[in-house]
Amino acid sequence: MSRDITPDVDLALFGALGDLALRKLYPALYHLDREGLLGDTTRILGLARHEQDVDSFRTSVKEALNKRLKPHELEKACLERFLARIDYQQLDFATVEGYDAIRDWHDATARPMVVYLAVPASIYGDICANLQASGSLDDEARVVVEKPIGYDLESSIQINDAIGDVFPESRIYRMDHYLGKETVQNLIALRFANPLFGNQWNQNQISHVEITVAEKVGIEGRWGYFDEAGQLRDMVQNHLLQLLCLIAMDPPSNLDADAIRDEKVKVLKALKPLVGEELSRNVVRGQYIGGSVDGDSVPGYLDEEGANTSSHTETFVAMKLEVANWRWAGVPFYLRTGKRMPEKMSQIVIHFRQQPHYIFDPDQRGLAANKLVIRLQPEEGIALQVLTKDSGLDKGMRLRPGPLHLDFNHAFPKTRIPDAYERLLLEVMKGQQYLFVRRDEVEYAWKWVDQLIAGWESRDMPPRRYPAGSWGPVASIAMITQDGRSWYEDY
Repeated sequence: MSRDITPDVDLALFGALGDLALRKLYPALYHLDREGLLGDTTRILGLARHEQDVDSFRTSVKEALNKRLKPHELEKACLERFLARIDYQQLDFATVEGYDAIRDWHDATARPMVVYLAVPASIYGDICANLQASGSLDDEARVVVEKPIGYDLESSIQINDAIGDVFPESRIYRMDHYLGKETVQNLIALRFANPLFGNQWNQNQISHVEITVAEKVGIEGRWGYFDEAGQLRDMVQNHLLQLLCLIAMDPPSNLDADAIRDEKVKVLKALKPLVGEELSRNVVRGQYIGGSVDGDSVPGYLDEEGANTSSHTETFVAMKLEVANWRWAGVPFYLRTGKRMPEKMSQIVIHFRQQPHYIFDPDQRGLAANKLVIRLQPEEGIALQVLTKDSGLDKGMRLRPGPLHLDFNHAFPKTRIPDAYERLLLEVMKGQQYLFVRRDEVEYAWKWVDQLIAGWESRDMPPRRYPAGSWGPVASIAMITQDGRSWYEDY
């Protein structure tokens, strides 16, 4: 990451003892400190409902770091410096009493405030209002909120209105951690810095696009949240549509935040609604039943602890989308995401068209055309599948497919690939918004998702069952094979 000077900030972290903070935020902040990317006088105030002193809180942070970092990353001097930045304050988030402690802690003359809301979206508005009423905010104060924001378009508007009553859009950072991944950022460079791809990125050269985000885990004790949301709201609205936008958007005029986000909004506005028979034909809902993952038996969704045994909430979605514009006319985008899949894997596959005139062995015409495989996890990298001559004196001009790899871990062995939260936190501190989601993006995404959910409800489309440890319902395979294609599964 760039070593440009990072401004000093006061970071007020709400939900300081929650899973997100312990699992992601403290390790990311520690790595930034270790790399010399935190301002010298940057401070962190943890805020939570639990009563404890600052030493106990620092111990909790240290334990989280010990659990999640490699031994060689935990340098004693750096750890002591990092923990010394941290303070703690017990707080009832819902009432303004107690917020004066934040005001008294924050040195507005020395550094701007960054407010990170690692809490449910339903209380974003209360916290913002209480910060304003207590006089805790300075003129440069920024707020970071985690997507998804709301349950549907209406609730999203209400939450964004409440945040917007306190913070202008230029100081609201809507976090989608997928946008902080190195490979996702490389999509911009790959597409717009390389004529090899930029000139081919259209319906004349691309046959279809796949986006897969597969999770091995189940609901991980989040029954209350997940059963209300489901995979469509939790993953498609939240992450997959953002990935689709980066693949499908037109070139921005520059790399300014709004130039990029303007182009993403155009894609969301061009998404063709899925209604009527197209909804039944081009969308598959699934819900996992008991099965096996990595050789271990796991329960079905309805057998999870605290489950509503009559729930129709989907844990898997596959769909075929169309972007109705000149660049992508006739090019289908196949999306799928699910829980309890065989692998934890996220990837984008760009399938290029076959050559219009084929001169090689007719028996080999069925060999796959070129593919660009963009892997987001578990390891980030890019591979271009090409056809080359098979080696050997007796092979003639026989073809064989082979990949040209760019594996970041191997290409840059001495460079640690930063976690997405490191990049995103750094950009917040620098006041850069290009990796964050603008309000109209959120609302256009919800508008599209809401019409799909309304169609499910009106057509009574319960989820299809699939065994845990499989790639989803058989119908999700039939959905793509009916077009003469198949999911790319060269894992």
